[in-house]
Amino acid sequence: MGRAPASARWPLRPVPPQLAARYRAQGFWRDQTLGDFADAGLRQGAGRELRVWSETRPWRSTLGGERDRALLLAAGLRGLGIRPGDAVAFQVPNWAEAAVSFYAIAMLGGVLVPIVHFYGPKELRFILEQSGARALISAARFRQTDYREGLAGLRGSLPELETIVVLGGEAPAGCASFEALLASDPLPGPLPVDPDGPAVVAYTSGTTADPKGVIHSHNTILAEVAQLAAIRPDDGRALLVGAPVAHGIGMLSGLLLPLCKGRPIQLIDVWDPKRVLEIMLEADLSAGSGATYFLTSLLDHPDFEPRHLERMPNIGLGGAPVPAAVAERAEGLGISIIRSYGSTEHPSTTGAAHDEPAEKRMYSDGHALPGVELRLVDESGKEVAPGVPGEILSRGPDRFVGYTDPQLSAAAIDAEGWYRSGDVGILDAEGWLTITDRVKDIIIRGGENVSAAEVEEILMRMPGVAEVAVVAAPDARLGEHGCAFFRMQAGAALPDLDAVRRQLAAAGLAKQKWPEEIRGAEEFARTPSGKIKKFVLRDALRREA
Repeated sequence: MGRAPASARWPLRPVPPQLAARYRAQGFWRDQTLGDFADAGLRQGAGRELRVWSETRPWRSTLGGERDRALLLAAGLRGLGIRPGDAVAFQVPNWAEAAVSFYAIAMLGGVLVPIVHFYGPKELRFILEQSGARALISAARFRQTDYREGLAGLRGSLPELETIVVLGGEAPAGCASFEALLASDPLPGPLPVDPDGPAVVAYTSGTTADPKGVIHSHNTILAEVAQLAAIRPDDGRALLVGAPVAHGIGMLSGLLLPLCKGRPIQLIDVWDPKRVLEIMLEADLSAGSGATYFLTSLLDHPDFEPRHLERMPNIGLGGAPVPAAVAERAEGLGISIIRSYGSTEHPSTTGAAHDEPAEKRMYSDGHALPGVELRLVDESGKEVAPGVPGEILSRGPDRFVGYTDPQLSAAAIDAEGWYRSGDVGILDAEGWLTITDRVKDIIIRGGENVSAAEVEEILMRMPGVAEVAVVAAPDARLGEHGCAFFRMQAGAALPDLDAVRRQLAAAGLAKQKWPEEIRGAEEFARTPSGKIKKFVLRDALRREA
């Protein structure tokens, strides 16, 4: 008897049969596997470029050449005992080998477990253990990090981890060499697996401390690719992707969408705004889509000039809150902005097209995308009226099929397929959604709920402010009060508390919602998608209290 695949440990929460039938009838689900999709895209675009912009590991090849390497790696992994259905993790920066690993695991029929390259030993061990990964592909080192130091003890302490593959340096004892695996005879082509079975386990970095393993089937992840391809603008230029390809945004934008849209793949392993601006001109690339940070870091840089604007006529923002001030600034420069809303669990929930009204595109997070349904409910689960805040429930062809933790799955997905997002929003009468807060991002001041997002939106309009994060600080009298952390633009001074109060008073915000502390931050701890890790700020305040 063969061993059970690692995925057998996950009691999935599949889409209800009537919804699955609808998604197939409407063409959202085509029962194609991720391996078949990758193989077809790489073959059809065989002559297009794959380029990695890196000081330490630059690379320039073709999609056809990387397909050949992926089939060699897939055969090498198979020779080490990896079989369809096995979970295979990889922790590689935005290098060509990350793309090769992704495509190879998919074509082998493995379950992809991408791990962002800046996760440390604690997070790595947690993900490997919970996912039941049979193999790990790891870089030897990247910048100041030597990953090999933490690899030696993994196999002995994680019995399901049978194979560790190391690239770009000497492999520690007991580990295989990535380069040596490419000497195998190639796999003839993708191996068959169930398109409703698990394809990707994406671990949310999240703005809370504990990562969650989010499972997507082949059908749901490819439905997401199709959703994004339908709303993403295409002015003929490739997009330079700096989000880690081991995170959902980087994976979709960097490795999957180019195959769907017939574009080259352009990756950068370190997001240095100055270098990105140089590359945009050198290679005629677009950049700045994704989380707000990727756009504002370019707009704020002193080297930004009109020639860059010509290369970013259309920008899609999502993956992190999009302040109205940022949308207004971009539109004022002639950049058409669309805002979208989603999560690792349900990636493309809402969005918009660039030919839709600017007022809607700039000041809301879009409308439900094709096949997606939305409900907003109050604390008792009753649906709220248009214009009334409520928790966002969603379902659609790209909704995940469960967490690796079955208790989380049961709490998040109901029998009718609705996913509880934990986000709060307002749906207007025309169906446009505006995110107003996270359920966990409420400051409870003296028993009154204060929306951090509402305060942040006003403070972002202060002169010289690049970013602001408002979080709950412990308060002996009130329980909690607001603390505003500011990251300022170059040369701008941190506002004092009086200036903040004047700004909020002028906006008409109730005084009890005003923050009572001001802090400066040179940079914020971020998730791979660019979100500010607010739990880091809250933890620091609690330690000081």
